Amino acid sequence: MSAPSPLGAYLPGDGPLHRMRPGAKLLGLFLFAIGVVASGGPWLTSAWLGIGLVLAALAGLRGRRLWRAVRGFAFVAVPLLLFTAVSRALALDGGWGPGGPILPGAAAWTAGAVRGYEVVGDLLAVVLAASAVTASTAVTDVLETVTGLLGPLRRFGVRPERVALACSLLIRAIPSILEIAAETRAAARARGLERDPRALVVPLVLRTVAHAQLTGEALAARGIGEEEDDGIAP
Repeated sequence: MSAPSPLGAYLPGDGPLHRMRPGAKLLGLFLFAIGVVASGGPWLTSAWLGIGLVLAALAGLRGRRLWRAVRGFAFVAVPLLLFTAVSRALALDGGWGPGGPILPGAAAWTAGAVRGYEVVGDLLAVVLAASAVTASTAVTDVLETVTGLLGPLRRFGVRPERVALACSLLIRAIPSILEIAAETRAAARARGLERDPRALVVPLVLRTVAHAQLTGEALAARGIGEEEDDGIAP
């Protein structure tokens, strides 16, 4: 059984996001991310999170589906929140004095926690918006949109079909690599080597490289990637 993709899966539907053109959704996601990065403050972070949750709900991401879409981010969010909060508190009121380390005061810890919330909340808002786009847009529609957007660049030697093919291979490779990692971890656990990094990393790297080679051979067998004459000026 294939591992679920962290990019989320397409959920068929007829909601407003599903009816929107893929190009408009990608542009909206781009503007959303710019707005999140350009703004600041815990209140605006809460507002972006609210918008992200609404977009996810419109795309059909509710309950367990919403949790599956964001649980991968949770493993990053917790250490990032702690690191940001502590580093901010130490930068405001910490240091090293004659008697040893000086711990920050309550106000500095509060400011650090607020800063951590802003950083993690902003990232989570973008993750929710991106998950809403992937859940309401079929991969083929995204690739066709990318191909269309890159069409004007043909005159500069860019081949949109190959860029779309590379994006497709990347999207399909992520769940495959996750599945290889899960199988490698299970094999190491069965041999009692789950704490040995070599038993996890070496097979994962070798099998990932082998998977990439097989993919390349399959593409070459179909004549994809060769310098064929497709009417495009070099």
